[in-house]
Amino acid sequence: MHPLPPPPPYRPPPLNQTVLSKQGKLRQRDHPILRQPRRTNPIVWFCAILCLLFSLLLIFFGITTLIIFVHIKPRNPVFETSAANLNVIYFDSPEFLNGDLTFLANFSNPNKKLSVRFEYLYFELYFRESLIATQVLQPFNQRHGQVKLIPVRLISSLVYLPPILALELQKQEQRNRVIYNIKGTFKVKVNAGFVRYSYLLHGNCLIEMTSPPNGVLISHNCRTKR
Repeated sequence: MHPLPPPPPYRPPPLNQTVLSKQGKLRQRDHPILRQPRRTNPIVWFCAILCLLFSLLLIFFGITTLIIFVHIKPRNPVFETSAANLNVIYFDSPEFLNGDLTFLANFSNPNKKLSVRFEYLYFELYFRESLIATQVLQPFNQRHGQVKLIPVRLISSLVYLPPILALELQKQEQRNRVIYNIKGTFKVKVNAGFVRYSYLLHGNCLIEMTSPPNGVLISHNCRTKR
């Protein structure tokens, strides 16, 4: 048997060839593949433009409303009463009240440039904390600086009163000094050009009258607030 020939000696590649191959790989890494940018969906642009226009409109109306409020300085209408008649107070039984009260509701609009509309008017008559009568009025308009007087009749028919309150009302009637509380809830609408808004007003009048059948108003204390 003949012996195997020895392997050829190892010869390293030239240094310049190794450097060139590494530089080629680095250049390939330095230049990644660029993707073409995707086009934005037209619906997205349309929604963005709508949101921008809506925001500009909100800013415009907010500034306009502020200017109007500063220039006009709106004030709340005022409710009070200057006259009242207590016609009837009697009990069918010790705890069931019948009564008849008429008062003059006075509505004034102190604004110099704003007209208002009372769209909802609801009155309640209380003796102490007990509700004894209610009444609803028809809506009406009121110009700036105008005063409107409306007679309001509140009738109690077999209204239950707790025994303590029934006894107190009878004592007040005997003393010729009857105290009632009139509460009003009003929805007011204001028209200031193209700016319109509405709010609720609450009126409260504490009235003192002489006894029926010819009871008249002695004193009153009225407040109106939002």
